[in-house]
Amino acid sequence: MAAPLTLLALLIEITIGYPDRLARSIGHPVTWMGRLISWLEERLNRGANPEARRRWGAVTMLVLLLVVGVVAFLIEWGLLLLPFGMIVLALVASTLLSQRSLFVHVAGVADALDEGGVAAGREAVAHLVGRDTAELDEAGVARAAIETLAENFSDGVVAPSLWMVIAGLPGAALYKAINTADSMIGHRNERYRDFGRTAAQLDDLVNLPASRLSAFLVIAAAYFTKGASASAALHAMRWDASRHDSPNAGYPEAAMAGALGLSLGGPRSYDGAPSDGAWMGDGRREANAGDIRAALELYSRADGLLIAIVFVFVLAALIALW
Repeated sequence: MAAPLTLLALLIEITIGYPDRLARSIGHPVTWMGRLISWLEERLNRGANPEARRRWGAVTMLVLLLVVGVVAFLIEWGLLLLPFGMIVLALVASTLLSQRSLFVHVAGVADALDEGGVAAGREAVAHLVGRDTAELDEAGVARAAIETLAENFSDGVVAPSLWMVIAGLPGAALYKAINTADSMIGHRNERYRDFGRTAAQLDDLVNLPASRLSAFLVIAAAYFTKGASASAALHAMRWDASRHDSPNAGYPEAAMAGALGLSLGGPRSYDGAPSDGAWMGDGRREANAGDIRAALELYSRADGLLIAIVFVFVLAALIALW
């Protein structure tokens, strides 16, 4: 059941995405999870004792996962009792994927650079990344867009798909809850260093298989993409991925850099504080809007390969039942 659900959800999301009107009227599952995380954090992230804050951070994650897991299980169980319930369930599950929205937002950065120059590019990419963007030049804007495309291919597409194949709607929902918590409280600043430690550790764990799979999908896609290099993508992943600050993000990012003949990563700043990130790949650092579009073409092929893999799982299950 989980593989057919994942295939339907992927096809629905890539076709229609999550309608803006719906997001404006009722919000989005990730925003609902975010409200619960914020509510818990405001009440439990107090005191000066680091050990106590770590314990309350773990309690926060336990409550979050219990609530999300139970709700997702009940939704899946209830819908599958209904006629055509699988289709409705796939519509719900598609909200946990971001193939279409990721493409649209990253393409918007390329369009902004072409139509409005660097200032417009900075404004567009600021909606996608957490780093400071006010001082970015054209190459910095383009690299930031490509880096977030690579990282979010893993976090927003491959990982929820993988956990959906493994455990249906609850698997994908629990993954998104962990990933959302990490993005909100898994920071290394004074406020969240202790309280968000459990969220950050869980996120590293659940993203580990998807980050490697994402990198190999990018490498495979490069083989079928004119102007991209699968061998350079593999080389960059092998040599540069482990140098990234994140134990996971470096894999798809390095593969993307190598495939496109770019260098991604490098120094950047967050809230005015500089961060000396490692460079991924040994190609050009002077990226532009054309490179963003090349990355989007590679992303589309990698996503197509992901859908094909899920289809093979569905086909294998049907053959086994036959």
